[in-house]
Amino acid sequence: MMHRNSPATPKRSRTIRIAAIGVAAAGTALFHHLASWRAEARHPPQGRFIDVDGVRLHVVDRGAGNTVLLLHGNGVSLDDFIASGVLDRLAMTYRVIAIDRPGFGHSSRPRGRVWTPAAQAALFAKVMDALDVDSAVVVGHSWGAMVALALALDHPEKVAGLVLMSGYYYPTVRGDVAPAGLAALPLAGDVIAHTVSPLIAAATGPAVVAASFAPAPVSPKFDRFPKALALRPSPLRAASAEAAMMVPAAASLSRRYNELAMPIAILAGTGDGIAWPSRHAERLAQVLPAAILHLIEGQGHLFHYAEPGTVADAVRAVERG
Repeated sequence: MMHRNSPATPKRSRTIRIAAIGVAAAGTALFHHLASWRAEARHPPQGRFIDVDGVRLHVVDRGAGNTVLLLHGNGVSLDDFIASGVLDRLAMTYRVIAIDRPGFGHSSRPRGRVWTPAAQAALFAKVMDALDVDSAVVVGHSWGAMVALALALDHPEKVAGLVLMSGYYYPTVRGDVAPAGLAALPLAGDVIAHTVSPLIAAATGPAVVAASFAPAPVSPKFDRFPKALALRPSPLRAASAEAAMMVPAAASLSRRYNELAMPIAILAGTGDGIAWPSRHAERLAQVLPAAILHLIEGQGHLFHYAEPGTVADAVRAVERG
């Protein structure tokens, strides 16, 4: 009797294990769905929504005067500019428009498009038209700096000047790109983003934040940033996709930097270990000798939390030409 049943036992065991994994994955996905709902309830939109080219975008529009457009980095949202004090500092003098880039914060990220810097730049050019903005000083941080560069290269009439912060401007070998891009994979990426990614991001988040501020300590102002919003599956998948395309995007853009003719300021923390100044900011300044290069001692990738006034000074310098 035992002999007749034994061949089927491994098959039943595998079936049970697969079913258990499926139930666990479904339960985890449901948990993250509820966590996302709670995060959105605790951190509602601070601006308004506009629909442009099939994308629902969350936009904060404050102040009056000449326009400054703020484009945030990967893995965060326009709240980064609010928490750091950059937006409020600039809104004392300018009309400041901050946008949650597609997939981040409260903005949608439609499938069927590859959201390269050029694709996002084309979208933001249309956003500027929708908001009656002829041109603006464009401030881009980190991945947002690549979008700002694409906007300046493909739509130069829209860009009165550039302030580039902690940018990744040239392709380099990066060991973090492949694992970071897993959640961007078709089909499997959705499963990862709704199950494993939020757990990994929550566990590694404090170390990532510390590395982003290093060599400076984490700013107390970062407590204002709504971290729970960044841990939802949608922004994690968007961040994964942007990590995966970072190197080829920089390679494509870097061939055209000599086309830039508008006033430009390049800002970086001297201790930035994410976008090393010697490989990026300083190298870009050599290609653009008319640009202002400002290296901020003792600061890292998120230097703008300690130096919102430096960002405002750069905007004024660029505006004056």
